[in-house]
Amino acid sequence: MSSAISKSALSGVVVLDVSRVLAGPFAAQMLGDHGAEVIKLESYDGDDTRGYGPPFVDGDAPYYVGLNRNKQDLAVDLSAPAGREVLFKLLERVDVLVENFKLSTWRKWGVDDPAALTRRFPRLIHCRVSGFGETGQLGGLPGYDAAVQALSGLMSINGDPALDPVRIGIPLVDTSTGMNAVIGVLLALYEREKSGQGQSIEVTLFDTALGMLHPHTSNALNGGKSARTGNGHPNIVPYDLYPTRSEKLFVAVGNDRQFARLCEVIGKPELATDERFRRNSDRVVNRDALRKELAGQLAGFDGQQLFQQLMALGVPCAPMLSVEQALAMEHTATRQMSASIGQYRVTGIPIKLERTPGALRLPPPAIGQHSQEVMQRFGFSDAEIHAAIEAGAVRQA
Repeated sequence: MSSAISKSALSGVVVLDVSRVLAGPFAAQMLGDHGAEVIKLESYDGDDTRGYGPPFVDGDAPYYVGLNRNKQDLAVDLSAPAGREVLFKLLERVDVLVENFKLSTWRKWGVDDPAALTRRFPRLIHCRVSGFGETGQLGGLPGYDAAVQALSGLMSINGDPALDPVRIGIPLVDTSTGMNAVIGVLLALYEREKSGQGQSIEVTLFDTALGMLHPHTSNALNGGKSARTGNGHPNIVPYDLYPTRSEKLFVAVGNDRQFARLCEVIGKPELATDERFRRNSDRVVNRDALRKELAGQLAGFDGQQLFQQLMALGVPCAPMLSVEQALAMEHTATRQMSASIGQYRVTGIPIKLERTPGALRLPPPAIGQHSQEVMQRFGFSDAEIHAAIEAGAVRQA
């Protein structure tokens, strides 16, 4: 085991990632970033995301690259009984299983209830990712990020109020579901330290989407209404994108003190004492009038200079940058949020632990790159490995 792994928070934890596309692989990657030994069990055709390009790097799309670092790859044909034998032998020794198979797939393999895996393997933490869960009106149906954005109401609150709702431009539901999966795994690992028992975890895209809809869900559940306010905020004003002389600037004023400072800096201190704008509750009611006042005044300022001045005074704001501009920022480098592994360029690790930091150890693997190595690691004899490869149940790249 490398020193990078031994110094990381999840040293000694072994994760089997049998998931595909985004939420599951993202969760397994996060665990791998913090020291878990992650084995990606992949079909011979490979994860769909390998083809989600262009661009491509050495035949794989950056979409795949961004979700599968810090993993070894074992290529197995799970449609074959011998392939499933490999899977179940691995489950005897791993700590965590992350998967997003259909219930019908498990049943075809002789597992009527995936939760039964933790009875068969008592220390196993089984994290199951799905679109809607297995019960209820939508139980068992496939879930995709954009469709769940639409169904959950998330899309309804995004975009220009005068136009159709707009899909959020990243797979926010998928990535957030992956984060919830990581939280669930960590909770279960912590509990296992006390009980000695594993357990099943279920995370769904639908539950995650509703869970992240604050404050709209809270408003709607307590006598208010959800609202599409464009770049604005339903409960905080001014919290919006404004034009300046040079570029657009997002102003994110969170309290009356910040609002007063903003008004002073832009040369309109009287706005802070105007009865229409004195408190946030006043400003929310009179948001259109305030926007007109602020937009006219801000148009005369240089955006970058105003950004520096306001932030120095504790007034949150930011110029609107492109992804490329954000990646090129000096602060991005300072925070180690742009990095490389071999020929691959990747984003950095956002969670910084002081004593046990995460590390970028392994580049995204090729299909079956580590098949023999992983099987040896899990106690398969050379004869068993050779037989599995000859039978077509396992493939070594």
